[in-house]
Amino acid sequence: VSRFCPSFQINFIMPPNSQIDGAGASSKDDLLVETEKDLHEDHISIDGVVYSLKGWDHPGGEQIKLFGGNDVTVQYKMIHPFHAASLVKKMPRVGRLKVNPVEYTFGSEFEKDLKEAVGKIVKPNQRFATPGFIFRLFVYISAYFGLLASWVYFGSSWTLGLALGMSQAFIGLNVQHDANHGAVSANPFWNELLGFGADMIGGSKYLWLQQHWTHHAFTNDITKDPDAKSTDPFFLFHNYPADSPLRTAFHAFQHWYMLPILSFYWVSSVFSTEAIDVTHISSKNGGLRFENAYLKAARPVTWAIRAFYIAATTLSPFLFHDPLTAVAHVWFMAVVESLTLAIPFALSHNFEHSERNPVADGPADWYKSQCETSCTYGGKVAGWITGGLNFQIEHHLFPRMSSAWYPYIQPAVMQVCKKHGVRYAYYPNLLSNFRSTTKYIADVGSGAIAPPAGGKKKD
Repeated sequence: VSRFCPSFQINFIMPPNSQIDGAGASSKDDLLVETEKDLHEDHISIDGVVYSLKGWDHPGGEQIKLFGGNDVTVQYKMIHPFHAASLVKKMPRVGRLKVNPVEYTFGSEFEKDLKEAVGKIVKPNQRFATPGFIFRLFVYISAYFGLLASWVYFGSSWTLGLALGMSQAFIGLNVQHDANHGAVSANPFWNELLGFGADMIGGSKYLWLQQHWTHHAFTNDITKDPDAKSTDPFFLFHNYPADSPLRTAFHAFQHWYMLPILSFYWVSSVFSTEAIDVTHISSKNGGLRFENAYLKAARPVTWAIRAFYIAATTLSPFLFHDPLTAVAHVWFMAVVESLTLAIPFALSHNFEHSERNPVADGPADWYKSQCETSCTYGGKVAGWITGGLNFQIEHHLFPRMSSAWYPYIQPAVMQVCKKHGVRYAYYPNLLSNFRSTTKYIADVGSGAIAPPAGGKKKD
């Protein structure tokens, strides 16, 4: 679920006394880059310093090249929460940005206490998949390929449609999600390989990386988060001002048609024109540029897997059934996958009193904003099914930690939030979270909680 908006340029404040030696100081050899938009596709910027992506090996793999040509300050800091600031010096410095505004801040006492508390539970080098998680991956992957083979070899059916739809959703929630976060293994090979699970369920690994990392960096930031506008204008997740031209009378009923809208997720993904050039339009419209050589080289792989997927899941039923039955089976499978996959994501950031625009009143503490734009529900068992997406607060604070660890760090996160007066939204189960989301969606649609025209945010 994702689409979105205008151009941007951001950077973040380094914590006091944490200036990287030599990295932040000007040099006579520096290339002075006017703005982020002027960065070369082989360059990135972090804290206003421009680095080259060439001439060194990134321990996490080559996916870093996907963000070439962009400021990646927030992405770097959220992916490397426990790394020493001096680590960035491993990259060749080539210049600095002339224009370098600030939207989010890092280095607060809240952030320091979070990292200290969580670091006592999960050591940085232990944050990857546990034996239990690896076993679940084996089960989910085996079930998927077994069901897909049955669908193709024996022909589609209602029962297979239900099973295959759910199986694909579990691949999306568990396998590809952790892998594309770099959280399965310290060896990038396994993350890269399992990340193609996104393609095997009708999506695209490379489109997902563009969209999802942007969402994580700028959660509920209406100008940058692609998920915040994912269903505009038919359905509003974002609480727009009362005079917004996007608001219409039919939105007052949107809580009644939320599930039908979400049921189209599979169709919007499988048949998206974004797969042609493998560029996520919503993220691009928000200011990020994804037009580099790394992505262009990935296009043939994306096209090949998409062609295989469509042939296997969408065309094969026509070999066994009349056209009407074949379409019905495919559509049923698509709806099952869509709802199983989309509902957990929809609940995560759309609930009563969620922070809808963290930077509306000026620069925001990034870690605090991640807590107050997200919610957590249930416990360990829900985590096994949803790939830890029920622990959305923990996931957004530590996105490169395997979801298997979230139940263990949750009490510590709650305690630190309480200490610092940071709102922590917890629901005992999925149903209570769903009720809150439905109430929020109804209030957004009716305008009951809409901010006044040109006014401040309103819960």
